[in-house]
Amino acid sequence: MKSKLFVLLSLLVLASLVLAACAPAPAATEVPAAATEAATEAPVATEAAPSAELEGEVSIVSWAGYVEDGVAFPGFDWVTEFEANTGCQVKNKYAATSDEMVALMNEGGFDLVTASGDASNRLISGGRVQAIDLSRVPSYSTVDPRLQNAPWHTVDGVHYGVPYSSGQNILMYNTDVFGDTPPTSWSVVFEETTLPDGASNEGRVQAYDGPIYVADVALYLKATKPELGIDDPFALTRDQFNAALDLLRQQRKLIGRYWHDAFIQMDDFTNEGVAVSGSWAFQANVLKGGGAPIEKVVPVEGATGWADTTMLHVDSEHPNCAYAWMEWSLNPKLQGDLAAFFSNIPVVLSACEGNELLGPDGCKNNGIDNFDKIVWWRTPTSTCSDGSKDCVPYHEWATSYVGVIGGR
Repeated sequence: MKSKLFVLLSLLVLASLVLAACAPAPAATEVPAAATEAATEAPVATEAAPSAELEGEVSIVSWAGYVEDGVAFPGFDWVTEFEANTGCQVKNKYAATSDEMVALMNEGGFDLVTASGDASNRLISGGRVQAIDLSRVPSYSTVDPRLQNAPWHTVDGVHYGVPYSSGQNILMYNTDVFGDTPPTSWSVVFEETTLPDGASNEGRVQAYDGPIYVADVALYLKATKPELGIDDPFALTRDQFNAALDLLRQQRKLIGRYWHDAFIQMDDFTNEGVAVSGSWAFQANVLKGGGAPIEKVVPVEGATGWADTTMLHVDSEHPNCAYAWMEWSLNPKLQGDLAAFFSNIPVVLSACEGNELLGPDGCKNNGIDNFDKIVWWRTPTSTCSDGSKDCVPYHEWATSYVGVIGGR
């Protein structure tokens, strides 16, 4: 089973690398400054309205691998049965970054988006998504209670989406480099040091190509420089934010590539000598499953993580099919298959048991035991943890991070 999964995912890696090489880079996206702060047999999709009212299609903006129809990978298909049961044909568009998702939802023409926490609050505050009627999503009660009222999709008690997936930004490292002394701290990607193989980490480190990465830096500074008084890595005062930028500028001297494409990062670890980087369990599991000398860890400082929410566009043209999809997305078979494919943590925890693709240890291997060590992404705003308005909002995170990458 593991070997079949790896073959399928390896093909995905190859296809994605080809596509990435041919595709133009996404345009820079301007984002708003303000934002408000989980059965082995798939059940029949629950219809959100009488069959005559279903509109016949639903369009979704998603992360790659989130909406699989079995065409490329026959073992992974949670679209075909939904379409057969509801008559709602699924149209899916992949987005490479959270900013691209926000831009697409701003343009309109889509019903749903699988938004991470650094995008969901922006979509709510910008009025691009609508409140969800949970009575039309009966399986919502099966969602992990820790996610049901999460602040990245719930504002003033109003729900603006349905949890879909979560995962962690782990530290991935090459065991040929680290041997019997695995890294235990994020310092290995922020500070120049000699690695266990006797060579410097300069040029052998990567960092995530996204403004939300500032929170990873802040989490490290929270542990290593308590005098800064950082409480919440997503709510930084000007002095705390500037300290994070200074560390990012220092880190830039070590960086071989800023990554946002998981498949390119895997190629870099395999062929370009990358030794260590922040990453996702997906990359680490695929590489290790294929025999690469790769391991992963959540360092002593903890880690950030992403929890993605299916959100409904304010001007959705197919709301009934959209509600049918949101209910379908919570069935344990789908959740388990998605976790097997993407190495994420199901939002419906019963999915961790009895799924053939996921296996008995799949959820553990994907990081389910680390939940309490994770600080989950959400959109930074000017509102600090104490209620003051002295914190740096997301649009400044975005412009400043671009400046750091550009050498400013």
